[in-house]
Amino acid sequence: MTATRLDVLAIGNAIVDIIADCDDAFLEAEGLTKGMMRLINADEAVRLYDHMGPAREISGGSAGNTAAGVAALGGRAGFIGQVAPDQLGEFYRHDLTATGVEFITPAQDFGVATGRVMVLVTPDAHRTMNTFLGAAQLLPPEALDPAQIEGAAILYLEGYLWDPEIPRNAMVKAIEIARGAGRQIAFTLSDSFCIDRHRDGFNALIDGGKVDILFANEVEIGALAGMADFDAAVAAVQDKVETLVVTRSEQGAIAVSRGERAQVAAEPVARIVDTTGAGDLFAAGFLAGRTQNRSLEDSLRMGAIAAAEVISHYGARPEADLKALVARKLG
Repeated sequence: MTATRLDVLAIGNAIVDIIADCDDAFLEAEGLTKGMMRLINADEAVRLYDHMGPAREISGGSAGNTAAGVAALGGRAGFIGQVAPDQLGEFYRHDLTATGVEFITPAQDFGVATGRVMVLVTPDAHRTMNTFLGAAQLLPPEALDPAQIEGAAILYLEGYLWDPEIPRNAMVKAIEIARGAGRQIAFTLSDSFCIDRHRDGFNALIDGGKVDILFANEVEIGALAGMADFDAAVAAVQDKVETLVVTRSEQGAIAVSRGERAQVAAEPVARIVDTTGAGDLFAAGFLAGRTQNRSLEDSLRMGAIAAAEVISHYGARPEADLKALVARKLG
């Protein structure tokens, strides 16, 4: 096997996060259900943006957040995603590469704007997400750079991007390239609605041995297995992948890898401000730990440390020095 030049290469929706505070009354007036994620069209994206209060813009998307987290932990990270040649596309590239992430996928004009998600955060830290996918859902297979994929130790795939057919084809091609180079494949289920729409496709990937590391939360693993009982759902899936990682919010997380099981508590947080990106940064910490050859338990703890940091402030990107946090807590 040839040497790697990236630890983690993530593929996902290239979306700009536009984050604003709001109260419950605003959600009610807009007809929004607190905590939900909905897909919207370009007109609704403009209308809602006009109604929102002052906002912060960050290059986001689940896989992009994970790549940025890996870089913040000292890893060599890359990202594949589609932006348009517009102002938000330029902002996305600059903001992501400024975190140390390699992003070489060229912008393309498909007649739609760069994707964005309006994240409305209520005082109780719940996030209500309104997503316009835009150019992100049009990532074509020919946009992939095979050498970039072959040079990454772990290819990390975002379940959200499995929904549209065009990027799904790109992800299938990326898996084939990575497999051909002897690399590992990590996959995150992303959301229970993704499982509802693509359970058969996800299970085909898993049952076909195409996924080495599977990330899920407590709700998602139950939805995938079709079981309400947590332990039964984990038991039904754990032997189908090399490593299964399941987060449980305030109850911490568990991982099962080749018969070894580890469990960690959630890291304490003085005040939860915004849960945006918690799962993304957990995945970043775990993947960084694995590429550093840390134990299963320490990799889980790195995930918990990264997730705790990101929910202590607005936005899905770390503000504290994650490497220093990990060094202080784990050595």
